[in-house]
Order: sequence, then C-alpha cells, then structure tokens
Amino acid sequence: MRFLVRTLVTAVGLWIATAIVSGIRVTGANTWEDVGTLLLVAAIFGLVNATLKPVVKILGCLFYILTLGLIALVVNALLFLLVNWLAGLLHLPFHVDGFWSAFWGAIIVGVVSWVINLVIPEPKE
Repeated sequence: MRFLVRTLVTAVGLWIATAIVSGIRVTGANTWEDVGTLLLVAAIFGLVNATLKPVVKILGCLFYILTLGLIALVVNALLFLLVNWLAGLLHLPFHVDGFWSAFWGAIIVGVVSWVINLVIPEPKE
C-alpha cells in the first residue's frame, strides 16, 4: 500500500514537471494513456530510487561530503535520465530532452513529493 501511495505522489510530481519544464513530455494518444504512462514511469522511478540511489550514496559518500550534498542534485538528474531511458526501452511515451530538463524535473518531483508527504502522514506502526 505504501508503494502505491508513493507511486501516486511521484506521478503527480511527474505531471507537474511535464507542465513546468518544456523538455519533459508525455506524448500519449489521449489523457488516459498519459495517466497510465505517468503511473508506470512513477513506478520505474520508485524502483530505480529504491535500488540504485542507496548504492550511489554509499559509493559516492566522499563526493557528498566534499560538495556538501550538492552532488545529490546531479545524481537525481542522472537517475531521472535513467528512468527516461528505461521508459524508452518499454516504449512508453515519456521523453526528457537532456541533462538540464532532467535536473529541473528531478527537483520538481522531489519538492512536490516532499510537500505531498507533509500533507499525507506516514502510517503508524
């Protein structure tokens, strides 16, 4: 259930990123295809972040310290580009036009996810 909520939150972030950043597009044939694409890309985004991001943080720990964490912005942009590449392999109509579009898209998705997670509390265990 938690993965589903995070996927929906990420999909909302992706939707806002497509509305704000001109280099990020969802080119489905209709609205429902766009929604499905955003949900699938959000699921891919979640899986990539869950698997690769901890590995990158461990391997790049020194860079995180040296740059005071600013390297995280670059890492997030590169992971966003990886998601774009994986979406292309799956023939999803999701396109990112380069590093800077991915950079701003990752920031927008991160901020939107953070704001929505502030509103939706974590379930108590």
